[in-house]
Amino acid sequence: MGVLVTVGLVGGQAAVAAQATTARKSSAALAPQTSFHYVQVDDVKVFYREAGDPSAPTIVLLHGFPTSSFMYRNLIPMLADRYHVIAPDLPGFGFSESPDRTQYTYTFDHLAQTMDHFTETLHLDKYALEVFDYGAPVGWRLAAEHPERITAIISQNGNAYEEGLSDGWNPIQKYWKDPSEENRNALRPLLKVDSIKWQYTHGVSNPDKIAPETYTLDAALVSRPGNDEIQLDLFRDYATNVARYPEFQAYFRKYHPPLLAVWGKNDPFFLPAGAEAFKRDDPKAEVRLYDTGHFALETNVKEIGQTIHEFLDRNVARH
Repeated sequence: MGVLVTVGLVGGQAAVAAQATTARKSSAALAPQTSFHYVQVDDVKVFYREAGDPSAPTIVLLHGFPTSSFMYRNLIPMLADRYHVIAPDLPGFGFSESPDRTQYTYTFDHLAQTMDHFTETLHLDKYALEVFDYGAPVGWRLAAEHPERITAIISQNGNAYEEGLSDGWNPIQKYWKDPSEENRNALRPLLKVDSIKWQYTHGVSNPDKIAPETYTLDAALVSRPGNDEIQLDLFRDYATNVARYPEFQAYFRKYHPPLLAVWGKNDPFFLPAGAEAFKRDDPKAEVRLYDTGHFALETNVKEIGQTIHEFLDRNVARH
């Protein structure tokens, strides 16, 4: 009898294990796959990641400094089960082309123009936006220029209010006020690997959760010949974003887009006050703060991804 019971238990465990294996294989087969593409936009070849059904509602993910669409690698499949996800690299970042500064003017106006033409090249007539860091001023320009195209906005530490700027901006603001060579050179350490790694780890309770390929890849791409000057040009031009904050805020007040702010509250650059400020101009704004740093998706992608998905389901999902 004991042998029979043992055999039965072993057989039952084997059956459960087989079912689990089948379930994992089925889940893997159904998981949305990300594909990788280049498209010519004006004089720039733009790299982008894509996943999901192209007939589903689209969400465009715009990255920030000093990273690329790689920052969304874990979020993309979480959204692509029901949405068409597009994540481009800005010119000068990631795997998009980095034209020489004599051929391409590195300003936020120009980056926004390229991204505007990128969406038109891909025939994206309507889309939600997710913006982070530099992606925010690019996205705000797209929204203000084409409010009829924007179905919803997710801001992940993407600022539009002066109270959202921390003291971490002081050296860059000094360069805005006095664009001397001395002040420009003082910003070069921000492009080094130690500084880039610090952006990922600051405010994170357990830095071991930060994958080393994140800051290592960013640092390698920023260190390409000539890219340092591109980044310094954009540091200087960031002043134009702050000058246009009132214009962006007017967009929020006039159009009241569905807006979700998901914010790493320990961000050394963009304070939680910048997230809360959206409520002042947009009654549809929702704010979620997370106990992490600037790159919140590196530590909290599971809960942030779920929150974003639920937000999109309420506001832009097709019926």
